[in-house]
Amino acid sequence: MSIVRFHPWREIDSLQKEMNRLFDTFAPTFNGEEKGMAFTPAAEIHENHDFIDLKLEIPGLEAKDLDVQVTAEAVAIKGERRQETKTEEEGMTRSEFRYGSFQRIISLPVRVQNEQVKADYKDGILHLHLPKAEAEKNKVVKVNVD
Repeated sequence: MSIVRFHPWREIDSLQKEMNRLFDTFAPTFNGEEKGMAFTPAAEIHENHDFIDLKLEIPGLEAKDLDVQVTAEAVAIKGERRQETKTEEEGMTRSEFRYGSFQRIISLPVRVQNEQVKADYKDGILHLHLPKAEAEKNKVVKVNVD
């Protein structure tokens, strides 16, 4: 068995790098400049034989503030959040503001008919109904068995 020297500074440096990596996921940068906390809408995808249902949680916005674009392979959602809260209790006022634009691009598992997409936005949930392209519905793949 060999003797290994303990280097506490190397361990601290390694811990600091891991902590920096963790915090970088919370505060992404753009061209080296900090942008602050980024908002990314949560998404849920359900697929069946004929269509894909995509739901995104985007609270605090109105439908007119959303920009939704659909290609045959992906969905792009853009918007800008402007949220203000103000509370008054016992002579004290507390006010918070959150502003910022967001964008999320979601790759679809199959091609869709992007000209026939239906969208609904209610109670902070954006629901997209994406019919699959006919070629994807009837797609049959031959499997070789060894």
